[in-house]
Amino acid sequence: MNHTVLSKRLETVGRFVPESARLADIGSDHAYLPVALMLNGKINFAVAGEVVKGPFESARRQVRKDGLNDRIIVRLANGLDAIEEQDEINAVTIAGMGGSLIRDILEAGVQNKRLKGSERLILQPNIGEKTVRVWLKEKNYQIVAESILEENKKIYEIIVAEKADSPVSYSEKELMFGPFLLKERDRVFQKKWQRELHQREVILEQLKKAGEPHRRETIQQEVDWIKEVLASCL
Repeated sequence: MNHTVLSKRLETVGRFVPESARLADIGSDHAYLPVALMLNGKINFAVAGEVVKGPFESARRQVRKDGLNDRIIVRLANGLDAIEEQDEINAVTIAGMGGSLIRDILEAGVQNKRLKGSERLILQPNIGEKTVRVWLKEKNYQIVAESILEENKKIYEIIVAEKADSPVSYSEKELMFGPFLLKERDRVFQKKWQRELHQREVILEQLKKAGEPHRRETIQQEVDWIKEVLASCL
């Protein structure tokens, strides 16, 4: 992967960024995503936010190398603190982090008013996708698209959301599997949930030995749902 050829994961994230967007890429690392989107003419402006000094310097070097200093601003900041009012950001990408961290970044952005609600959110949690969906539901964001892909033997989900005008509602199953992914149930989706089923069955056996009835009930419910969903794919 480099500044012109993205990984399959980041390329998929980039597909959901609106044309001519003003993008904030949070946790931008080498700024590969905003640089590639800018060079391809998809976005008009970007902020590459990075909280760690090393990746921040790498991002600055990459942006400078491609002559994009006037169109991509690299900022050393925690989460959405990288966004300033004059940036007029209308799309936010947060990719390659755990779901709990993405949720915390978004929540902090709401609290300190860096997140206005007018932005499209393109989120790619490495784990904890349900945690992200629950936050979106609680904050009245409608999931408008989802994607699932496999790269280098890892499976990734991408969740795209926009603020809704009226209350949104998702079932527990939709929060767990993803409302769009649950409908599509493609090959990668099935592969992921076959893995998850095996992991949960192992946990269930451990909980039975440990005598934790409440936690066991929760995992058993998830096991039942996974079996039901996978059976419907046959």
